[in-house]
Amino acid sequence: MSAPAAAGRQLRRVAVASAVGTTIEWYDYFIYSTATALVFGKLFFTSLSPASGTLAAFATLGVGFLARPVGGILWGHFGDRVGRKAMLVLSLVLMGVATVGVGLLPTYSAIGVWAPVLLLVLRLLQGLSAGGEWGGAALMAVEHAPPGRRGRYGAFSQIGVPAGLILAQLMFFVLGRALTDAQFAAWGWRVPFLASIVLVGVGLVIRLRIEETPVFAQLRRAETRSRRPMVDVFRERPRAVLVASGSFVANTAIGYIFLAYLLSYGTSVLKIDRTTLLVVVIVGSVTWLAAILASAAWSDRVGRKPVYLSGSVLLVVWPIPFFLLVDTKAAVWLIVAVVVLNIGLGATYGPQSALFAELFEPRYRYSGASFSYAVGAVLGGAFAPLIAAQLQASTGTSLSVSLYLVAVALVSLVAVLFIPRSQPV
Repeated sequence: MSAPAAAGRQLRRVAVASAVGTTIEWYDYFIYSTATALVFGKLFFTSLSPASGTLAAFATLGVGFLARPVGGILWGHFGDRVGRKAMLVLSLVLMGVATVGVGLLPTYSAIGVWAPVLLLVLRLLQGLSAGGEWGGAALMAVEHAPPGRRGRYGAFSQIGVPAGLILAQLMFFVLGRALTDAQFAAWGWRVPFLASIVLVGVGLVIRLRIEETPVFAQLRRAETRSRRPMVDVFRERPRAVLVASGSFVANTAIGYIFLAYLLSYGTSVLKIDRTTLLVVVIVGSVTWLAAILASAAWSDRVGRKPVYLSGSVLLVVWPIPFFLLVDTKAAVWLIVAVVVLNIGLGATYGPQSALFAELFEPRYRYSGASFSYAVGAVLGGAFAPLIAAQLQASTGTSLSVSLYLVAVALVSLVAVLFIPRSQPV
């Protein structure tokens, strides 16, 4: 095989590995979110009232986010010192172990208080894995990409989020159609978690076949790797950390309202059929995936900042119409609500891999990108479903949730305004 043909084959393999690997990682992450909205409050917090149990379940969802900056620092350090590929493999294994562990976990009725404690531990392990997964997958794609196409190839790591969500929702949709509510609560919810072991095996085979990135290989040959990556990040790129983290706050907060809170709100408050809501979420996720690909390609032509600005403005203006449409309970308006919302999410997520990579020097890029991503996720998404549920319960209106999301979106809009037009490459 000629050198150009071999390079092209490797590039395609990297794109597939980034997409498939992150899809599996986020499938694992999202089945936890979906199960949290549907059954965890009843199964693991039995001693609490239904409303309090739901809030406690959402709290475990948020606690997993708190481990993500730790994972970002840990994975980032070794990703900048040892290599991108090794960390990608380890993060996938850790996520798989934690997810299968949830599927095997006894409930409160079997082991009492140890059930929520162990659930919390496994969620923390998921958070550690997620903290390092994204940075490695993003850099694997971007650092292999040809000049002028970093956004397009970086999108392969981004589509893992909606693709993983689609896969998770399809799993729950099929189970919802095949099982009664009693069967689903008794054992059916475990199936998506246990199925993860097969998906992780597929992901490992793919990731073990890819090569290290040319950028890191050059750093290793030239012996210019950072000895203390996070220290160098804070010393040389503190503004980049603030801009990157802030730009992600709205995306992750509103994203988790869409993928976690909407199911809980729709079934418990609006009394919408669960299957209908799962279909709506799947439609929104397909829109999100398409918007990621389109916005990433667009960012290669016009720059990252204009694309981010368009998406950020949409996320500021849409939360109020979003809940007004959802509250109609009509399927057609539910679909309109989530489609428009996910166009905004896609525009503020598609170019992210390329943007974050371009904000940090290669020798500490894994640490800077991973830490910024994790901090933005904590500030935005960690407790967004919990805050939304509490606001709805205390005010009795979804308008309070809408105003909260507008405030969060304004934070990111300000951060986006400070994105530099020319970044390190």
